[in-house]
Amino acid sequence: MAVYLHEEDLPEGVLAPGPVAVDTETMGLITPRDRLCLVQISDGRGDEHLVRFAPGSSFAAPNLKAVLADPARLKLYHFARFDLAAIEHYLGVVAAPVFCTKIASKLTRTYTDRHGLKDLVRELLGKEISKQQQSSDWGGAELSDAQQEYAASDVRHLHAMHAILVERLAREGRSEIAQACFDFLPARARLDLAGWPTHDIFSHE
Repeated sequence: MAVYLHEEDLPEGVLAPGPVAVDTETMGLITPRDRLCLVQISDGRGDEHLVRFAPGSSFAAPNLKAVLADPARLKLYHFARFDLAAIEHYLGVVAAPVFCTKIASKLTRTYTDRHGLKDLVRELLGKEISKQQQSSDWGGAELSDAQQEYAASDVRHLHAMHAILVERLAREGRSEIAQACFDFLPARARLDLAGWPTHDIFSHE
Protein backbone atom coordinates (compact mmCIF):
# COMPACT_ATOMS: atom_id res chain seq x y z
CA MET A 1 0.00 0.00 0.00
CA ALA A 2 1.37 3.42 -0.96
CA VAL A 3 0.19 7.02 -1.24
CA TYR A 4 1.30 8.94 -4.34
CA LEU A 5 1.14 12.73 -4.62
CA HIS A 6 0.89 14.19 -8.13
CA GLU A 7 0.82 17.79 -9.32
CA GLU A 8 -2.00 19.04 -11.58
CA ASP A 9 -2.95 15.68 -13.14
CA LEU A 10 -3.07 11.94 -12.65
CA PRO A 11 -0.35 10.01 -14.48
CA GLU A 12 -1.69 7.92 -17.33
CA GLY A 13 -2.30 4.22 -16.68
CA VAL A 14 -1.87 4.14 -12.89
CA LEU A 15 -5.41 2.89 -12.23
CA ALA A 16 -6.74 -0.58 -12.93
CA PRO A 17 -10.09 -0.92 -14.72
CA GLY A 18 -13.27 -0.86 -12.68
CA PRO A 19 -14.82 1.31 -9.97
CA VAL A 20 -12.78 4.10 -8.42
CA ALA A 21 -13.13 5.73 -5.02
CA VAL A 22 -13.07 9.54 -5.20
CA ASP A 23 -12.88 12.38 -2.68
CA THR A 24 -11.93 16.05 -2.71
CA GLU A 25 -10.34 18.58 -0.38
CA THR A 26 -11.15 22.28 -0.76
CA MET A 27 -10.43 25.54 1.02
CA GLY A 28 -13.90 25.50 2.58
CA LEU A 29 -17.51 24.45 2.13
CA ILE A 30 -18.72 27.12 -0.32
CA THR A 31 -17.74 25.62 -3.65
CA PRO A 32 -17.60 28.71 -5.92
CA ARG A 33 -15.61 30.61 -3.28
CA ASP A 34 -13.37 27.91 -1.82
CA ARG A 35 -11.11 26.46 -4.47
CA LEU A 36 -10.48 22.80 -5.14
CA CYS A 37 -7.07 21.85 -3.77
CA LEU A 38 -6.90 18.06 -3.98
CA VAL A 39 -8.62 15.12 -5.64
CA GLN A 40 -8.02 11.69 -4.13
CA ILE A 41 -8.62 8.57 -6.18
CA SER A 42 -8.10 4.85 -5.70
CA ASP A 43 -8.88 1.71 -7.69
CA GLY A 44 -9.22 -0.29 -4.47
CA ARG A 45 -6.09 -2.37 -4.95
CA GLY A 46 -4.06 -0.79 -2.17
CA ASP A 47 -2.63 2.46 -3.55
CA GLU A 48 -4.12 5.94 -3.27
CA HIS A 49 -3.33 8.76 -5.68
CA LEU A 50 -3.59 12.41 -4.63
CA VAL A 51 -3.76 15.07 -7.35
CA ARG A 52 -2.94 18.54 -6.05
CA PHE A 53 -3.93 21.78 -7.77
CA ALA A 54 -1.98 24.99 -7.12
CA PRO A 55 -3.52 28.44 -6.68
CA GLY A 56 -4.35 29.79 -10.12
CA SER A 57 -4.46 26.31 -11.64
CA SER A 58 -6.09 25.91 -15.04
CA PHE A 59 -7.47 22.54 -13.87
CA ALA A 60 -6.63 21.06 -17.26
CA ALA A 61 -5.90 17.54 -15.88
CA PRO A 62 -6.83 15.53 -19.00
CA ASN A 63 -6.01 12.12 -17.50
CA LEU A 64 -7.94 12.73 -14.30
CA LYS A 65 -10.90 14.17 -16.19
CA ALA A 66 -10.99 11.15 -18.49
CA VAL A 67 -11.29 8.80 -15.52
CA LEU A 68 -13.86 10.91 -13.71
CA ALA A 69 -16.04 11.40 -16.80
CA ASP A 70 -15.84 7.75 -17.93
CA PRO A 71 -19.46 6.48 -17.97
CA ALA A 72 -18.19 2.89 -17.69
CA ARG A 73 -16.48 3.51 -14.34
CA LEU A 74 -18.56 3.61 -11.17
CA LYS A 75 -17.40 6.38 -8.78
CA LEU A 76 -17.60 5.62 -5.07
CA TYR A 77 -17.96 8.58 -2.68
CA HIS A 78 -18.86 9.38 0.88
CA PHE A 79 -21.19 12.39 0.64
CA ALA A 80 -21.03 12.54 -3.15
CA ARG A 81 -23.12 15.69 -3.32
CA PHE A 82 -20.23 17.91 -2.23
CA ASP A 83 -17.54 16.22 -4.31
CA LEU A 84 -19.65 16.20 -7.48
CA ALA A 85 -20.23 19.95 -7.15
CA ALA A 86 -16.53 20.70 -6.61
CA ILE A 87 -15.45 18.49 -9.50
CA GLU A 88 -18.01 19.91 -11.92
CA HIS A 89 -17.32 23.52 -10.91
CA TYR A 90 -13.52 23.32 -11.17
CA LEU A 91 -12.80 20.44 -13.55
CA GLY A 92 -15.87 20.82 -15.74
CA VAL A 93 -16.88 17.15 -15.78
CA VAL A 94 -19.74 15.20 -14.22
CA ALA A 95 -18.04 12.46 -12.22
CA ALA A 96 -20.75 9.82 -12.56
CA PRO A 97 -22.15 7.14 -12.35
CA VAL A 98 -22.28 7.40 -8.58
CA PHE A 99 -22.48 5.26 -5.45
CA CYS A 100 -22.62 7.27 -2.21
CA THR A 101 -21.82 5.35 0.96
CA LYS A 102 -23.43 8.06 3.11
CA ILE A 103 -26.78 7.72 1.35
CA ALA A 104 -26.51 3.93 1.40
CA SER A 105 -25.78 4.11 5.12
CA LYS A 106 -28.83 6.28 5.78
CA LEU A 107 -31.02 3.86 3.83
CA THR A 108 -29.74 0.74 5.58
CA ARG A 109 -28.41 1.74 9.02
CA THR A 110 -31.70 3.21 10.21
CA TYR A 111 -30.89 2.07 13.76
CA THR A 112 -28.40 4.95 14.14
CA ASP A 113 -27.96 8.59 13.25
CA ARG A 114 -24.17 8.25 12.93
CA HIS A 115 -23.39 8.16 9.22
CA GLY A 116 -19.99 9.82 9.13
CA LEU A 117 -17.12 8.07 7.39
CA LYS A 118 -15.30 7.37 10.66
CA ASP A 119 -18.37 5.69 12.19
CA LEU A 120 -19.08 3.72 9.04
CA VAL A 121 -15.53 2.41 8.72
CA ARG A 122 -15.55 1.42 12.39
CA GLU A 123 -18.81 -0.52 12.21
CA LEU A 124 -18.55 -2.14 8.80
CA LEU A 125 -14.82 -2.85 8.67
CA GLY A 126 -13.70 -2.76 12.30
CA LYS A 127 -11.02 -0.18 11.52
CA GLU A 128 -10.22 3.26 12.88
CA ILE A 129 -9.45 6.35 10.81
CA SER A 130 -8.36 9.75 12.08
CA LYS A 131 -10.25 12.93 11.19
CA GLN A 132 -7.68 15.19 12.86
CA GLN A 133 -6.66 16.87 9.58
CA GLN A 134 -10.21 17.43 8.35
CA SER A 135 -10.10 21.20 8.88
CA SER A 136 -6.47 21.80 7.98
CA ASP A 137 -5.15 24.17 5.29
CA TRP A 138 -5.21 22.25 2.02
CA GLY A 139 -3.96 25.19 -0.02
CA GLY A 140 -0.43 25.43 1.38
CA ALA A 141 2.77 24.99 -0.59
CA GLU A 142 3.39 21.62 1.05
CA LEU A 143 1.12 18.85 2.30
CA SER A 144 2.31 17.22 5.49
CA ASP A 145 2.55 13.47 5.84
CA ALA A 146 -0.44 13.64 8.19
CA GLN A 147 -2.50 15.52 5.59
CA GLN A 148 -1.58 13.03 2.87
CA GLU A 149 -2.49 10.08 5.08
CA TYR A 150 -5.79 11.68 6.03
CA ALA A 151 -6.64 12.40 2.39
CA ALA A 152 -5.73 8.86 1.36
CA SER A 153 -7.80 7.33 4.15
CA ASP A 154 -10.91 9.06 2.78
CA VAL A 155 -10.84 6.79 -0.29
CA ARG A 156 -9.00 3.76 1.10
CA HIS A 157 -12.04 1.94 2.49
CA LEU A 158 -14.80 2.87 0.04
CA HIS A 159 -14.52 -0.24 -2.13
CA ALA A 160 -14.87 -2.57 0.85
CA MET A 161 -17.80 -0.59 2.25
CA HIS A 162 -19.46 -0.46 -1.16
CA ALA A 163 -19.54 -4.26 -1.30
CA ILE A 164 -21.14 -4.51 2.15
CA LEU A 165 -23.67 -1.74 1.55
CA VAL A 166 -24.76 -3.20 -1.80
CA GLU A 167 -25.65 -6.41 0.05
CA ARG A 168 -27.48 -4.53 2.79
CA LEU A 169 -29.49 -2.47 0.31
CA ALA A 170 -30.56 -5.67 -1.42
CA ARG A 171 -31.38 -7.35 1.90
CA GLU A 172 -33.64 -4.47 2.95
CA GLY A 173 -35.28 -4.13 -0.46
CA ARG A 174 -33.90 -0.63 -1.00
CA SER A 175 -31.55 -1.07 -3.96
CA GLU A 176 -33.93 0.57 -6.42
CA ILE A 177 -34.60 3.68 -4.32
CA ALA A 178 -30.87 3.96 -3.58
CA GLN A 179 -30.06 3.88 -7.27
CA ALA A 180 -32.64 6.58 -7.95
CA CYS A 181 -30.97 8.74 -5.29
CA PHE A 182 -27.52 8.12 -6.79
CA ASP A 183 -28.77 8.98 -10.28
CA PHE A 184 -30.18 12.28 -9.00
CA LEU A 185 -27.00 13.38 -7.23
CA PRO A 186 -25.40 15.22 -10.19
CA ALA A 187 -28.57 17.31 -10.48
CA ARG A 188 -28.58 17.89 -6.71
CA ALA A 189 -24.99 19.13 -6.96
CA ARG A 190 -25.97 21.50 -9.78
CA LEU A 191 -28.80 22.89 -7.65
CA ASP A 192 -26.24 23.61 -4.93
CA LEU A 193 -24.02 25.42 -7.42
CA ALA A 194 -26.98 27.35 -8.85
CA GLY A 195 -28.03 28.76 -5.47
CA TRP A 196 -30.38 26.20 -3.93
CA PRO A 197 -28.12 24.51 -1.36
CA THR A 198 -30.63 24.45 1.51
CA HIS A 199 -34.08 25.21 0.11
CA ASP A 200 -36.11 22.07 -0.63
CA ILE A 201 -37.64 22.73 -4.03
CA PHE A 202 -39.87 19.67 -3.61
CA SER A 203 -41.56 21.03 -0.49
CA HIS A 204 -44.92 22.82 -0.48
CA GLU A 205 -43.36 25.98 0.99
